[in-house]
Amino acid sequence: MSERSERTDDTSPIAGLHAATAELDPPLAALDLTALHANAADLVRRANGVPVRVASKSVRCRAILETVLGDELTAAGGFAGIMSYSLAEAIWLVRCGARDILLGYPTADRAGLAELAADETLLRSITLMIDDADQLTLIRAAVGTDRVRPRVCLDVDASLRIGPLHLGVRRSPIRTPEQAAALAGEALRRRFDVVGVMTYEAQIAGMPDSNVALRLMKRASAAEITKRRKRVLDAVRAVTGKLEIVNSGGSGSIEVSTADPDVTEVTAGSGLYVPTLFDHYRSFTPRPALFFATPVLRRPAPSIATVFAGGYIASGPTGASRVPKPVWPKGLGLIGTEGAGEVQTPLTGASELRIGDRVWFRHAKAGELCERFDQVHLVDSDGTRTTVPTYRGEGKCFG
Repeated sequence: MSERSERTDDTSPIAGLHAATAELDPPLAALDLTALHANAADLVRRANGVPVRVASKSVRCRAILETVLGDELTAAGGFAGIMSYSLAEAIWLVRCGARDILLGYPTADRAGLAELAADETLLRSITLMIDDADQLTLIRAAVGTDRVRPRVCLDVDASLRIGPLHLGVRRSPIRTPEQAAALAGEALRRRFDVVGVMTYEAQIAGMPDSNVALRLMKRASAAEITKRRKRVLDAVRAVTGKLEIVNSGGSGSIEVSTADPDVTEVTAGSGLYVPTLFDHYRSFTPRPALFFATPVLRRPAPSIATVFAGGYIASGPTGASRVPKPVWPKGLGLIGTEGAGEVQTPLTGASELRIGDRVWFRHAKAGELCERFDQVHLVDSDGTRTTVPTYRGEGKCFG
C-alpha cells in the first residue's frame, strides 16, 4: 500500500494484520487472535456459567476450533463440545480427536450412518438430530441392524407465530409438546437413545437490535419460546426420563437462552469472528476478528480502484447485507452497478490507492469465508504469524 494510505490508517487494528502479512501475495485471509480471544471470553461471560457449544459451520477451521475448545476458559464452564453441520464433518472431527459433537441438522448420509454404526467411538461421540419419524426409518435402514442405539436429539421449532405470520427460519415440523413426546416415544420404540432437545430461535439470535420493532419482536419471541420449551421438555421427559442436552441459542441470543434454567448449553460460533451481520447487537460489543485482503489491479478512473476477485457473497436472502464490506483503507465503497465481482471488484473513494496496494474486507457471515481460502493467517498481538489450514485447505468440503 502507498505510504500515504498506510499513514492514514495506521491506528486501525487491521494495520497489524497488514504488517504481519506484508510479504505474502493476496488474496489472503487473516485472523486477529487478540480479537478472537476477547470475543471468546465475551461469549463465556454472557453465558454466565452455562457451557457454550461451538458451531463449527461458523468457524470451518479445525485449528481454530481446537484453540477455542482448548482455551483455559473450558476449565471454568466455558466452551464444551461442537455443533457440527454435517455427519461427514462430525465423523472427521471425531477421527481427529473430538468427542462431543451434536449434529445441528438431520442427515441423509447413508454411508456416514453405516460408518457411525460400525464404530463405538463414533456412536458415543456423535448425537444425531431428528424432527421426523421418516428420518428414523432412513437412519435404521442405513445402519442395517437393530443392535446399535444411535443417540438422537429432537429439533423443536422455536419460531414465533402470530396468526398466519411466521417469524423465524423454517426448520422443524415439531412444535407442540404432544408432537415432541410422540416423536421421542417413536424413537425409543425403534431402539434409539433420546438424549436431548434443541430449540434454535433464529429470529432472536440472527436478527440485529437495529430498531424498536425488532427489539419488541425479540422480546415477545423470547417469552413465548421460554414458556413453550418448558411444556415441551416436561412432555419429552415424561417419555424418556432425564435429558443430557437442552440446547438453545446463538451468538445473538445467549442471554435469552441462559435465562431459562432448563437450558443446559448454548451454541455460538459467529460471535468468535464477528462478521458484518453482527455489527448491530446491543448485547455485546463487536470486535471483528476475521478479514480478507485482495490486491488492486486497475485504476479505471481517478477515484476508482479495481481489486482482484472479492465477490464472496454470503448465504441468505440476497441484498446489500450479504456482500463483503471494504474496511481498510477507510472511505472505500462498492459500485452499485457492479458490486463485488467474481474476478474483479471496483471500489469508489480510492484516489490514494495504487496498483499492487491491498484492500481489506470483512465478510457478511462467519465461517463461509473459509470456503474461499485454503488457509488463514493467525496474527498475535506481537505480530507473530501462524498459518493454519481451513476445512478447504485440508481437502474437506461438507456442502
